Order: sequence, then structure tokens, then C-alpha cells
Amino acid sequence: MEKVIRLKDSSEIKVGLAGRSRGKTIILPVAKESVYGQEAESLKLWGVDPESGQHFVEGLADMFQVLYFDYEGHRMKHPNPDHLTPDQIVEDLLFIANDMNVLHFSYYGYSWLALVGLQLAIRTERLESLIMGGFPPLDGPYKEMMVVTRSTYEQAARNQYTPIMKDWQDSSSPEKVDWDQVQVKIDTNQTKQFMTLYQHLMDFDDRAVSLNPAVPKLAFAGEKDTIVYGENFGGVTVDIAGILQRNQQALEEMGWDVRILKGDGMDHTKAMHPETVLPVIKPWFVSNLLDG
Repeated sequence: MEKVIRLKDSSEIKVGLAGRSRGKTIILPVAKESVYGQEAESLKLWGVDPESGQHFVEGLADMFQVLYFDYEGHRMKHPNPDHLTPDQIVEDLLFIANDMNVLHFSYYGYSWLALVGLQLAIRTERLESLIMGGFPPLDGPYKEMMVVTRSTYEQAARNQYTPIMKDWQDSSSPEKVDWDQVQVKIDTNQTKQFMTLYQHLMDFDDRAVSLNPAVPKLAFAGEKDTIVYGENFGGVTVDIAGILQRNQQALEEMGWDVRILKGDGMDHTKAMHPETVLPVIKPWFVSNLLDG
């Protein structure tokens, strides 16, 4: 079943419900719509699966009910430059769950949608389990991402009416881009909304978070998930893998399961692929939601 839901800001998002109608529900905001042709080929250059959303849904729907939508894609089409705050995003997620008659749910998010999962967990008691991929629950790089997003917004504003000829899209992944040479040309509203998100997280202390110990929690990242940004992006390093590894023991003492995904080139992009993620999250969901 699919339907279009109108959110508080009057934007409309396509949402689907698949799988076992009476099963445990997993909210999947990373379910990007499949793309084909040249757009698909461009995504493949960056190591992105152009049918990842479909693969995620199909991979989980045999055992669970999946509430799926592409929240990032929605916000790129319908930017919310001044109000994309943690409160607003959580309100959107709960509004979608309510509209689809889903009371209790688990959540899987990757990268910035993983940190959204943590914000969701501290704002609702409806969560049954939480998986954060590609963003650590402890000592998250909020300040570094603030620098990156502010620099991206400032570049976008400067380059709004300037032709950009950099051929950086031919790089196979963000980790292999020469970030000193990249220039950004994108809708300033698209970039500003993420700056707004991180601005509202500058005072957030994830070490002060106390989650319900009865809620199972998993955090994972690829072992090569480290991006060194050039001066154009603030000259910062976002070391997801390093942070997660350093805090693994502390997280486990807090009730988190932690997985560092090994493999050739297991960077931020590769560790988000369905063929990488599903063998990790599906058995974990089964063990924590269905077994016993």
C-alpha cells in the first residue's frame, strides 16, 4: 500500500507500507525511490545502488511490516531551510506513523538519518528498537558536520550564479574526491536546511542521553568510514569509524550492540548498500524483535 501524506509544512511525501500486516513494524526513512537511465549510471559512479530502497524493503518485508519512504529525497525536493530541526523531523516521522496507523515501531537510519533516530528515541516511548548506521551514538561529530554544512552553504551562496566546471563527479565515492578542488553549486535552501539541523545540535550532549534499557540498540559503521574534507569544506575530518571503535566498550556497557564492518573499501558509501546492511540488520531485528 502506498499513499501521499501532507506534512505540517504542506509538502507531500509518498509513503508505503509493505510486508506482514500484523508483524513488527520497521520505519525505513532511507528507502529511496528507484531511478533508471543516466541518473542511475551517475549514482553507480559514486557507488550508490539506484534501486537501494526497493532492495531494503524487499529484504525485510518477508519477516516484518515495513513503513518506508525517502525522507532525504523529500527534503531535497521540498527544502525546509529555516525549520529542519530535530523537533520538526521527529514530528514528521511521528505524523507519518500516525497517518499509517502504526503505534509501535523500530527504526533504521543511516548517516544523518541515523542521528535522527537518536533524536526520535529521546522524544518518544513508542520505539521498540533502534539501529544507527554510519553515525556514532556517542561523541557524534556534530561540530565537524556543522563546519562542513556551513561551508557547503556558503559555497552554494557564492556560486549560485557562477558556472562550475569541476569534473569531480567522476570520482567513485566521496572518500576519493579531492575536496580541495570541489566547488558546490546547489540550491541554497537545500544546503541551508542541513546547516539549520546541525545548528540545533550544537548544544546536544549525547553523553547525557539515557535511553530505555529495554529498547535494543545497534550501531555500525564501515571500518574505512573516514572522510577528510579540504579547506573548501572547513578542513575537518569526520571519522565515523574511529569514533565508534574508540567508544565501543562504553557503548556496550550502555546496552548497545556495536559492529565494525570489515571488507575491501568498506567506507561510508559501501557500508550503506543493501547487500552490506541487510545481512547485519535483518538477523539482528529477528533476534531482538521475534525470537522469544
